[in-house]
Amino acid sequence: MLELDTWLTRFLDVRYADLPIEQQAVFARLLNQDDMALFDWITGECAPPAEFFGMVEEIKTTRYKGKQEHDQANRFASG
Repeated sequence: MLELDTWLTRFLDVRYADLPIEQQAVFARLLNQDDMALFDWITGECAPPAEFFGMVEEIKTTRYKGKQEHDQANRFASG
């Protein structure tokens, strides 16, 4: 899924290196989950298991921040 890959890549680029080792391990376990489940958790279609809740919230924050930066860049470019 292209969107999912984009969100996870952005998270890796922006946040992963700053995470404590324990959180990096949670992220690694998260990547072993079904793609559709990950997509649903990140888009808010359903809640993730408690083990992944905090990590999904981190990814969502990075995802939305990236969208806001993209929207701002487009506004400046067109205005």
